[in-house]
Amino acid sequence: MTALPAIRVRVLAFARVRELLGWERQSFELRSGARTGDLWEALVASQPRLADLARVVRLAVNGALTDNAHPLQAGDEVAVLPPVSGG
Repeated sequence: MTALPAIRVRVLAFARVRELLGWERQSFELRSGARTGDLWEALVASQPRLADLARVVRLAVNGALTDNAHPLQAGDEVAVLPPVSGG
């Protein structure tokens, strides 16, 4: 059985997420067929304190907000957005 090829996506982290991860931009390699939820799990594995933000963080793929089931493609840009408040 052959392994699925990997894809590489670019991740942009903002505000509290950036503080916890310690970086603003980074490239991530995931298995082909990965979804945004898989990326989130990889981020939490690298920084477990992100798990506390799981219910309030939103992911945007190539500028469009999405859910954890969105399939990722090689070259996608995923923004990890903290909650926004204001008035």
